[in-house]
Amino acid sequence: MSVTQKIGKSLQKQRKRKGLTQEQLAERIGISPHYLSAVERGVNQLSYEILVQAINVLGCSADDIFGEVIDHALPAKVCELSDRLEGLEATEKARILAVLETLIDTAKQK
Repeated sequence: MSVTQKIGKSLQKQRKRKGLTQEQLAERIGISPHYLSAVERGVNQLSYEILVQAINVLGCSADDIFGEVIDHALPAKVCELSDRLEGLEATEKARILAVLETLIDTAKQK
């Protein structure tokens, strides 16, 4: 998958997370829904100005959009996962953390 496609998918994910349709987001950032559809499919790209506007409308961070294509975005993902864990019951947290510890131990052995 190309960088443009990954960024488009990230935008789409954040748009859906926010509960917006393509039409709603397109209107708020001043582009056509057709163009936004092409961006989400990785066919077109947004200008910096429109991309920043989209990030602000979506209430997300640049890491949420670029996390799949920038190597140093990982700390933001770790924080996001930590925040998501906080919303779970203690038994679910413990189960997930046990799996994560096993994965980390396995990765260190390689």
